[in-house]
Amino acid sequence: MAAGLHVGVIGVGRIGAFHVRTLRALAGVSSVTLTDANSLQAMRVASESGADVAETPEALVEARVDALVIATATPGHAPMLRLAAEADIPAFCEKPVALDLATLDDLVADVERAGILVQIGFQRRFDAGYRAARAAVADGALGNLLVVRAATHDPAPPAESYVAAAGGIFRDLHIHDFDAVRWVSGEEIVEVYADGTVRETPWFERHGDVDTAVAAFRLGGGALGILSGTRHDALGYDVRLEVFGSADSIAVGIDSRSPIRSVEPGAAPPQEAGYRNFLERFEAAYQAELAAFVDAVRNGGESPCSLDEARAALRVAIAADRSRAERRPISIEEVTSAEALAG
Repeated sequence: MAAGLHVGVIGVGRIGAFHVRTLRALAGVSSVTLTDANSLQAMRVASESGADVAETPEALVEARVDALVIATATPGHAPMLRLAAEADIPAFCEKPVALDLATLDDLVADVERAGILVQIGFQRRFDAGYRAARAAVADGALGNLLVVRAATHDPAPPAESYVAAAGGIFRDLHIHDFDAVRWVSGEEIVEVYADGTVRETPWFERHGDVDTAVAAFRLGGGALGILSGTRHDALGYDVRLEVFGSADSIAVGIDSRSPIRSVEPGAAPPQEAGYRNFLERFEAAYQAELAAFVDAVRNGGESPCSLDEARAALRVAIAADRSRAERRPISIEEVTSAEALAG
């Protein structure tokens, strides 16, 4: 495909608006048309970015866009991806694609029948640090893998309306960690033991959710893992991955803006302010993942992150939720479509 793509963007909240700006800067994209349920928001983003506006997602499809970027709230992901499949249009979709396996499996069947390319937005796969960690594990530099330690701490919780439909902290926040651990280690998570509590924001309880979570997990090769997460971090947006092996120990997410400080005598204080949000921390990764999507659409490449990868991460998130509810370790093999549909 020699000409630049006409890309449609569905949903232009914070990440959707960022995607519009990224697409407008890519050499492989000739034009962008966007739509949002909030027409004023759509007009504002279009005016700022030089994009066109369509009234509805269906109008985007009728405009014969070459590809779709889906950045709606979570409940819109599966319906919009199904719309792309029905229209035979390749699509990039933010995570999680769905909150249960039954819905996701039906969607996978629709996408496979259509034969379209679908890429899921696990942007950490495009971050330089995570890529270096994956390479270190793959080439054996770490030796025998012993322990993986992951953390994602938000500076402040999302809006209550978002949390109400997001599926809980493990499906919404930590699904990124589960995917990153799988991708960096090259192994599946096979068992998880999780817990959570509400420490700062009481309204999380109204939605059966928590603002603080932990999990222990086991990888297929026998290594163990530890996960922590909060919706509150006074110093900023903190995302880290530490990998300990018999020959070396490495970390992703430790730099001059890491929102954590040492209280050891003589330790230097942080030299810069911590990352304020996910866009600051992963700006380059978000840009790289869309560049990869555009390249795959234009040149016929494989998806850099398929629906199968999304399904694997979702199974772990569902297992973590079940573990928290039942207060016992859950094997990932226990998580089936029927169980997920039953809640």
